[in-house]
Amino acid sequence: MKLFIDSADLAQIERLARLGVVDGVTTNPSLVAKLADTPTASDLHSHYRRICETVKGDVSAEVIGTVFDDIVEEARVLAKIDSRIVVKVPMLPDGVRAIRALKEEGIRTNCTLIFSAAQALLAAKAGAAYVSPFIGRLDDAGECGTDLVHQIAAIFAQADFDAQVLAASIRNPLHVVQCAEAGADVASCPPAVFDAMFKHPLTDAGLEKFLADYEKIKP
Repeated sequence: MKLFIDSADLAQIERLARLGVVDGVTTNPSLVAKLADTPTASDLHSHYRRICETVKGDVSAEVIGTVFDDIVEEARVLAKIDSRIVVKVPMLPDGVRAIRALKEEGIRTNCTLIFSAAQALLAAKAGAAYVSPFIGRLDDAGECGTDLVHQIAAIFAQADFDAQVLAASIRNPLHVVQCAEAGADVASCPPAVFDAMFKHPLTDAGLEKFLADYEKIKP
């Protein structure tokens, strides 16, 4: 399973990319708005380009439009930033229509805000390169988000769809493990989740003991 960084923070992306385990990045308008120095509309494309220069894999950049013509126009502009840009398109009737049209133009898409297997099926049939079930938000609503990942992965395998299942709205390391078990192709994790994946109290205790024992025997 690939690991993407779910962030627009270039410093965080650069820090985590140095680990050598990052396969790509996902961004969205909410993540961009959280930046201390929020890029202006004119600077946003340069910001995406810098992200593409930092990581080796795909970078998802989201359209703002919600009607067909606007989505397609924005997608064409975003796709010109870098060959690894994947255009995030919302799960809407016009969004699915745009995914089909963009597929025919050779522009890859990531259908976002997926909350059901039926939505994922529509996106895959339209030609999305990725579909993004939001598992954390489903958990918040009293459902099991990773069950949806398993369901979508099973459907895609049976139907032989090319779309990859990109688990989004990851809240903790357990989500990452559960998504891997459920058959997700990608888990897109916030920087805090990446950091938490390194931690376990027994690791800390073991390291502390090793270092203490070394102090007793070092020359």
